[in-house]
Parts: sequence; C-alpha cells; structure tokens
Amino acid sequence: MNRIEQRFAKLRESRCTGLIPFVTAGDPLPEYVVTLLHALVKAGADLIELGVPFSDPMADGPVIQHASERALQHKVDMHKVLGWVRTFREQDDTTPIVLMGYLNPIEIYGADFGRDAAACGVDGVLVVDCPIEETAVLQPLREAGLHTILLAAPTTEASRLARIARDARGYLYYVSFAGVTGAKRLQVETIANRVRQLRAQSQAPVAVGFGVRDADGARAIAEFADAVVIGSALVEQLAECQDIASLQACVKRVLAPLHQALSHNNGVAP
Repeated sequence: MNRIEQRFAKLRESRCTGLIPFVTAGDPLPEYVVTLLHALVKAGADLIELGVPFSDPMADGPVIQHASERALQHKVDMHKVLGWVRTFREQDDTTPIVLMGYLNPIEIYGADFGRDAAACGVDGVLVVDCPIEETAVLQPLREAGLHTILLAAPTTEASRLARIARDARGYLYYVSFAGVTGAKRLQVETIANRVRQLRAQSQAPVAVGFGVRDADGARAIAEFADAVVIGSALVEQLAECQDIASLQACVKRVLAPLHQALSHNNGVAP
C-alpha cells in the first residue's frame, strides 16, 4: 500500500472521516510552501492536495484561479513543486500528498515526471482535464507507483460512473455540484445519494469537494463520505497572509473547526 491507502485504512480503523485541504503551490509566497504543508498537518490534515499552478484552470473558480496567477508570477513550475515535496518529506514521511492540476504541466515536464514525482514523495496525481477515456496517457505514472485519482460529478452518466468506480484507486473525488470550485451551495441529500451509489460500486474511498466551506458542511458530508475536501475557503484566507505567523494562525483558524467536527464524527460504515 502507498501512503494514501495506509491513511484511509487508519481512518477506517478509527471510524473517522478524513480531512483533505487543498492549497496552491507557491501561494501566498513560494518561500512558505513547506511551512504551509507542515501547518496543514499540525492542524489536522489527513491528506494534502497540492495544486500545481496553471494558466488556464478550467475547473477552478475565481479564488483558486487568482492563487494560480499569483504563483505563476513567482515563476512556480513543476520542478519547484516537486522540490518542495522532497523537502517536506525530510520531516514527514507519512502524510499523503496528491498533486492536483492539469495535464499540460505534466507534459511540459516530460517522460520522467512519474519517476521523479514518486522519488520526491508524491503519492498520487489528480489530473482534472484527463477523462477516464484518456487515462492511458497516465499509465507511466501508475507504473511509477502513483495513484491517478479519478473524478466523478453529478452529470456523469451511469456507464461512465460504473467505469470510474471500477478503476478508481487511492480515492475517488466526487465533485459535489456541476460548476467550478468555491461555489457556496451544498445539496446534501442529492450528494449523499450519489456518494452512496459510488461507494456501492467502488472499493476506493470517496472524498467530496468543490463546495465545503465550514464545519457544518463538513459534518453533513461526513455522514456518508470517507473524506471531505476544503479548498477555496482556505485558499481565500491564505491569500491575506504575509508572514509565517499569520499563515500558521490562518491554517489553524480554518482547519481546526473542521478537524474537530470530523474527529467527533463516527464515520461512515466500512
């Protein structure tokens, strides 16, 4: 098992719902990335989704788009992202890290990406613009030991959903509504029905994201999902941080209530 499988096994054993924060690599400032990753873990992160900045992030709302723009202004690229993961691993060899982004930066990096990412300590890759029909292009990443995390959405039709559920490894990311990241709406009953359908078809845990903004939303999702992803609500607050102290305080302020809510949840049935 890689770190993702190990972490979800531990969560199942303790009957807790996982907390997965998303942050953009290089935002608010490149020199804070490793400190930010450790702060996320200290505040209760079970896994971390590290966004790779990209100029045309089609699935991301304004908050994460702006975060990518700021990171790109600081010349953040895939080489720097992998370097930060390698440095993070010097002190933390257990927290799973999934790179989340788009196919273009991977292709620009070249054929050695999978091998180099695994060597640096990356555990999985979620490529937003690579649908299930095209995932053969990610086979070198799987051969290098990385999980290629798949996405499902409310608009995914039944036959594709069955294939996604069957092929999912690490965890399956369920997009909670049809739209971009950061929207302020959660139709919990609708999401619950869809997630239960996925969990019945897949051996992989199901994480829900794209609309969770606070502890109440996380607690509601935790009733039926294996993990909760929080992105825009955190990235929006981090954008205001200009020093390490404010960054660490921000992470604690945003994540602590969610961690507490999920830790006191009995978790979904195995």
